[in-house]
Amino acid sequence: MIAASSAIAAPSTYVNARFGTVCTFPDEIFTDRQPEPENGDGQVWLSADGASLTCSGILNVDDDTPKGFVADERASKEPGYSVTYSKTGKNWAVLSGMKDGKIFYERRLFGRDGVIHTVWIDYPPSLKSKYDPLVGAIAGTLKGQ
Repeated sequence: MIAASSAIAAPSTYVNARFGTVCTFPDEIFTDRQPEPENGDGQVWLSADGASLTCSGILNVDDDTPKGFVADERASKEPGYSVTYSKTGKNWAVLSGMKDGKIFYERRLFGRDGVIHTVWIDYPPSLKSKYDPLVGAIAGTLKGQ
C-alpha cells in the first residue's frame, strides 16, 4: 500500500472559463466538487472534514480597489463576520477572520481586464493546524488569464 502525502500528491488546477480565474489546490483534501453555478462565475469544492474552497471571478463594476475592498470589509456589520487580518498591494488584497463560526482566508486579484479574481477558503477552528499552512500556498496560485 502506498501512502500519499501532500508533498507528493498531484494538485488540481481549476481554470474558470468565463473569467479566466486560475487556482491550484490539493484535490485529495478538496474532493467534493459542487455543481457550477448557472452564471459560470466559479467553482466550490468541499472537504470531508468541513472545509470549503471557492475559486471565482466577478466583474469589477464598481471600480473597486484593494484598499477600498479591505476598508469596506473591515467596516462590515454583517453578523458573525469579523476581519482580523488584512493586507493590500498594488493589485491584490488578502483578508482573514471569522465568518459563521469558521476561519476564512480570502485573496483577491484586481485584474487590468476589469475582473476581480478570488480564492476563498474556510474551515472549522479545530482544523487550524491542518489548514493554516495550506491557505497561503493555495492563495498564492491564484491568477487571472
